Amino acid sequence: MTKTYTVELTDTEDKALSSVCNQAEWITNAATARASAAIDSVVAVNMAKCNEDGIAIATGVEAQVAQAFERGYVTDGS
Repeated sequence: MTKTYTVELTDTEDKALSSVCNQAEWITNAATARASAAIDSVVAVNMAKCNEDGIAIATGVEAQVAQAFERGYVTDGS
């Protein structure tokens, strides 16, 4: 499953950003790089908490991220 997000920039912001990069590529790269760092952090928290609680760590990164949310080790930040 994938998610689509919409970003709104003023005309001035868009014009200035276009002078240094392809806007869509930069936004995609920034979001995916931050998501990758967040995945690493969530997996580390999940591993530490599962070991602390003496429970099996889920197999695979996606399963470990899901496990961390399901067990309340991390929240969605809302």
